[in-house]
Amino acid sequence: MAKVFITGGAGLIGYYITKNLLSKGHEVIIYDAFLNYVSPFKSKYMSYLEYRLNDIKKDAKTIRGDIRHRGALIKALSDTQPNIVIHLAAIPIASASNEFSEDAIQINLNGTVTLLECLRVVKSVDRFLFSSSSFVYGDFAYEPADEEHKTCPIDVYGGTKLCGEVLTKAFGKKFGIGYTIIRPSAVYGPTDANRRVSQIFIESALLGQPLTLHNKGVEKVDFTYVEDVAEGFVLAAFSDKAKNETFNITRGQSRTIKDFAYVLGQYFPQIHFIEAPSDEERPQRGALDITKAGRLLDYYPKTSLEQGIPKYIEFLKEHDIRFNYKRKEIYDSPVSPVS
Repeated sequence: MAKVFITGGAGLIGYYITKNLLSKGHEVIIYDAFLNYVSPFKSKYMSYLEYRLNDIKKDAKTIRGDIRHRGALIKALSDTQPNIVIHLAAIPIASASNEFSEDAIQINLNGTVTLLECLRVVKSVDRFLFSSSSFVYGDFAYEPADEEHKTCPIDVYGGTKLCGEVLTKAFGKKFGIGYTIIRPSAVYGPTDANRRVSQIFIESALLGQPLTLHNKGVEKVDFTYVEDVAEGFVLAAFSDKAKNETFNITRGQSRTIKDFAYVLGQYFPQIHFIEAPSDEERPQRGALDITKAGRLLDYYPKTSLEQGIPKYIEFLKEHDIRFNYKRKEIYDSPVSPVS
């Protein structure tokens, strides 16, 4: 069995990777700074973090640490001696990286360099997985975009992720560190606390609030259920064919924001929409080509948008007191849930 060290392991994707690895009998070390860049007036970060940690604390080792702090990081790696490192630690949403650009450079980029430097010292690591993003492509020139598509990010987040990719390859080639680069897209699912559109829409529907469609909801993305993303990471971590390769790990299907809203409307017939102009400039994206991941990793995502949305809704109804109607009398909110 492997010993896997996951930076940012207490986050959304890290939690599901941890559960996947534990179910297969692997040892997991979570290294996380427990930082949150969403306003505390809007965020459910603390409650979802508590849920994640309570679910895995008996089986996974958790270390509080910041990837920018070389001494603490190298001690954690030296003490645990992992043979696989999965690097997820970053400001996880593009809008926050753009707003807090100095932090994005320090965490997303410099933190990655610090971690790569540490791997030169800790010799136990056989494979390094870097979590990149579909934002490295910038505006898609064609669809579905494969891994050979030009990389031309149009924002800070995509820029830091592309720099991380370049440095991962450079360190890997220069110092013999086996690496794999993963490019997810539009990840959604239970315990997301980063105020992505999927979370905002589902929670608004449960609260009886309107959904805002910016630019008429025509923006296309590759919505990917978090359990599928986690499976892709795990497959790549243990595949010899994934060494020194880059993979799109997504659903592999283009859907619009309006599609998401309409699927959600099947469960909330009274839902209504508000149209608004675009609130920020985003890359013009769409589907990513996952042929390579299927061919080399046997990666075949299982969860369509039509399957993922009801799973997400049921989780919120069961675990979030705002939507658990059996306990709603003890929830103090200016907006009452609707049935």
